[in-house]
Amino acid sequence: MRENINWNESKARIEYSASQEQFGTMKRIPPDEPSTTARDVAAAPNTLEGYALLHQFFRLRRSQWNALTESRRVEIIEKASLVFSAMERREDGQSAIFSQLGHKGDLIAIHFRRTFDELGAAQLEVGRLALSEFLEPTTSYLSVVEIGLYEATVKLHAELAEKGLKPHSPEWIKAVKDDLEDQRHKLGVRLWPQVPDRRYVCFYPMNKRRSGSDNWYSLPIAERQLLMRDHGMIGRRYAGQVTQVISGSIGFDDWEWGVDLFADDPLVFKKLVYEMRFDESSARYAEFGPFYFGIRLAPTDLGRVLGTPDDR
Repeated sequence: MRENINWNESKARIEYSASQEQFGTMKRIPPDEPSTTARDVAAAPNTLEGYALLHQFFRLRRSQWNALTESRRVEIIEKASLVFSAMERREDGQSAIFSQLGHKGDLIAIHFRRTFDELGAAQLEVGRLALSEFLEPTTSYLSVVEIGLYEATVKLHAELAEKGLKPHSPEWIKAVKDDLEDQRHKLGVRLWPQVPDRRYVCFYPMNKRRSGSDNWYSLPIAERQLLMRDHGMIGRRYAGQVTQVISGSIGFDDWEWGVDLFADDPLVFKKLVYEMRFDESSARYAEFGPFYFGIRLAPTDLGRVLGTPDDR
């Protein structure tokens, strides 16, 4: 018969004892007894965060733009070129602009900054341009460079459990903090990258599926770690051909991650994404948003993209 529990009177808690493979029976944990069950250890992997990222997508209001005199268009483009050139030359968090292909828009601006406040300043700087009067925002994406540490997290938790440390105890928390600092030192270049100097960019947002039996977030962390390892092996085969920047956006935007792929051969995007579709972590657990494609644009070439048929 189901037991009735008055949580206001009883401070004991009901939890699952578990193994890596599956959850087992329920047991009552006295309020003052530390728990060592898998439920007490965060299912989320440890992560490292770097640059804050803002993607801006614009469509040129061409009829209004074309109505300007040529001299006014030249003046506007020259001022915008100076601003984008200065943003591109930044040493600690660059910006880059891209000519967008297809009906989705005409211009993409990608900003890497140390803080979200700096991203706000970059957005305001673009918004103050006279050119912005003729740029219609079609969408945007806010995120932060993220490195997921699945393998390191599983390994660390096993080591701490073997030492007899209780999850979330002061000793456990310190060990996790020290490990993250060590990982941050090793992976710093990936956390604070320059905008890759490649001709083409492909950007898309994505989620991990939470549907029925294909619920990524209900899988044990050890199983997710194996799936992500296999997924990563595909990407490694394209080393040197494509530069990937993964950014986390949970709490910042409508999708969970943003993916930027930079390459000098655009066919690499098709081959890489297609091959990854057959990987289990994508085939069963991934959901993809719209794809955006751009060609790197030197700020001094803005006129070539934004000019009218008469002056290009």
